[in-house]
Amino acid sequence: MTNKRLALLAIATTLSYTTSAFQVPIHITTGGTSARTKSLFSSVPQRSTDEASSTPPLSSLVKRVAVAGATGRTGKFVVQQLLDQNVQVLALVRDVDKASNMLDPTNELLTIRQTDLGSESDVIAALSDAKQCDAAIWAATGFSDAPDQTILDQLKAVFGLATNARGTIDAVGLPALGEGLANTPQRTSEGGAVLPKVIMLSSAGVTRPDWTEEKKLALEGCAGIPIVRLNPFGILGVKAESEEKLRNCGVDYTIFRPCGLNDNWSPNQRPIFSQGDIAVGRINRQDVAKILVDLLTTPEATGKTFEGISIANSEGYYPPSPSIGPALERLALDSETGGKGPSEEVVRATYAVMQQLLPGEKQDAAGLAMGQTYEQLDKDEEGRLGVRGTEEAPIRST
Repeated sequence: MTNKRLALLAIATTLSYTTSAFQVPIHITTGGTSARTKSLFSSVPQRSTDEASSTPPLSSLVKRVAVAGATGRTGKFVVQQLLDQNVQVLALVRDVDKASNMLDPTNELLTIRQTDLGSESDVIAALSDAKQCDAAIWAATGFSDAPDQTILDQLKAVFGLATNARGTIDAVGLPALGEGLANTPQRTSEGGAVLPKVIMLSSAGVTRPDWTEEKKLALEGCAGIPIVRLNPFGILGVKAESEEKLRNCGVDYTIFRPCGLNDNWSPNQRPIFSQGDIAVGRINRQDVAKILVDLLTTPEATGKTFEGISIANSEGYYPPSPSIGPALERLALDSETGGKGPSEEVVRATYAVMQQLLPGEKQDAAGLAMGQTYEQLDKDEEGRLGVRGTEEAPIRST
């Protein structure tokens, strides 16, 4: 197959148009006289015209959502978006006082519960207390802001590896959410399609440390970025392990891996989705929160893992689609790929397209030092953590 054709298929995978020549299932032909046809993308049936054109209120499809990490830098936006759409929220937090100051405890739709996300029993108990939840969004990071921690403990907490014999909160609390909801009634859209019960906020790059050296070299633009190159305390491996635990706990799920979270990146931008863990770029946390909430009513996302960036300054030219469903429908189910994503051919073709969407003029993600922006790289300015290869790990959450 030619690289040109693969690149076109990659674009079909990632771009989010509501009407497109790629809206129907895509088949490719390989080989000469013995050509064969195969599907590259998911076999999930398309939404009916009626279902795609009329989106019911969120509160009619989900009654109560547990949000882990509700006071985090992304979680707080998730909570607000749910409340704004009249959905009840169970905020699972470590610090109730902090939550009461950050959220609106007077809102009758909001329940704040102190919960140890590192305790399986406490997480499951939270889901069964009072009114039952029918879905959950995992926006916790494993990061800690406890003032009495040593520098080493803070560093370990920042990267999700706080010393805890029970394991990290990702590895314990996330699958507990899945187990707690696995036996609750199945969630379905008005058309009867299965909706996810647990939505995980993961991170792009989680598989890249385990790539072969040949693949890392071939895809250096995403394998050589600072967080992958340094991988402090093995954070990416922890996230990858947590993803796998969620896939195996028997609950309908979606795993979203956003790229660099950046509050200065323009919000309300068009998202670009891909698979294969090759995306690099930026996305605003408010857009991440919106995507996480939208996934609650997107059957095309159920049972899938995918990455996402956004295109900044796209207003008027590439506005966000009314629904992310058509873009996600083109992506493969984890059950079809073993959770590994599409074939290497498709991955490399998609990579070639996604690298053209990098911020900055140099578009050299592998040339960045940790803590250095694309804009600083363009100006040959040093980042806040030092020169590439000599960086000091940041002591803050991301």
